[in-house]
Amino acid sequence: MSAAGQPFAPAVRAPLWLLVLVTLSGTMAMHIFMPALPLAGADLGASPSGMQQTITLYVLGLAFGQLIYGPISDTIGRRPTLLAGLGLYFAASVFALFATSLEWLLAARLVQALGGAAGITLGRSIVRDISTPERATKDLALLNLLTLVGPGLSPIVGSFLADSFGWRAVYVFLVSIASVMVLCAWKLLPETNLNRASLAFGTIAKDYARLVSNRRFVGFAVGGACSSTALYPYLASAPYIVHEQLHLPISHIGWFAAVTIVGASMGSALTRRLVGRIKVERFLYAGAGLSLTMACLLLIVQSLGWLNIPWLIAITFTLTVGCGLSSPAALSRALSVAPGLIGSAAGLYGFGQMGAGAIGTMLVGYGADPAISCGVVQVFLTVSALLAFRLATLPKKEE
Repeated sequence: MSAAGQPFAPAVRAPLWLLVLVTLSGTMAMHIFMPALPLAGADLGASPSGMQQTITLYVLGLAFGQLIYGPISDTIGRRPTLLAGLGLYFAASVFALFATSLEWLLAARLVQALGGAAGITLGRSIVRDISTPERATKDLALLNLLTLVGPGLSPIVGSFLADSFGWRAVYVFLVSIASVMVLCAWKLLPETNLNRASLAFGTIAKDYARLVSNRRFVGFAVGGACSSTALYPYLASAPYIVHEQLHLPISHIGWFAAVTIVGASMGSALTRRLVGRIKVERFLYAGAGLSLTMACLLLIVQSLGWLNIPWLIAITFTLTVGCGLSSPAALSRALSVAPGLIGSAAGLYGFGQMGAGAIGTMLVGYGADPAISCGVVQVFLTVSALLAFRLATLPKKEE
């Protein structure tokens, strides 16, 4: 333990690039298959609504999987838990590659998500194990960036693979990535959890109850989940805005999604550079406030009939800069609230993040105007984030 009560093992090191890879794999597989849905549906004789379930089930598996890995890794260690999850991810990717029916593919996607959740949860937990709070904020900014840009990057990769080689090429790619991850984790990853406890389901329930009853954790977790997924409504509505409203070819949609990568990258880079010189809590309000401003601007521009390509790019870029500013700080603070429950906290945080993303994606489907629906949902998410951050940072006398 450090003097501040944080578990810290300076002699233990884990390759950051490996943690980056395992984190990216879980989020990237979420939407990489989306461009291939029509091709796979035609091959498997499945309806569009049936194929859409491959995305929905993956999001659900990713959310609930993170609840499992956190407490297990707090008990048996990060290394064996991560290896088990990566092995599951690899096996499910192979299973999906050879799917001959929709049911087969749906089962594979669900199991794949349950395995991919290990990388997201344990990548964060390992960083928190081996870092001081300030260093953890910098490294978590990088890992959190991948949960933001993964959904924007993966459709571009998926489009290229599906167009060039067919839909099964997506799973050849994922199997290859999984092989590298399993091998590298086995050879290079040390055990970083030096404060393990015995496994008991009653204890797990108590640990989660302890976190849920902690005002600060709930505030940081809800705020971080809402601020980091404010770009999800845009990703869900971009095909309609870009193709139907702006009358651009479908092939351009992926590049509009890529704007989120640039914006979130810049926001996270600013956080990494400035943390230590600026109080971490300021990143929370600055980032969420910037995103809220851009969501309101989108509503105004669309209502006035001014929305065009430059406006859309500028608003989306700036909004995702805000996401990149606030979400790493929220994640770092959430994992610091209960030092003995880092794995459980990471899992519960990730569950909330995927849950907020699923809600945002679902809500944006309501309404006749995709751009207006997108802006309204983004306002809802960013206002919720600001209120949650306020709850987390209230002095005790104001509780």
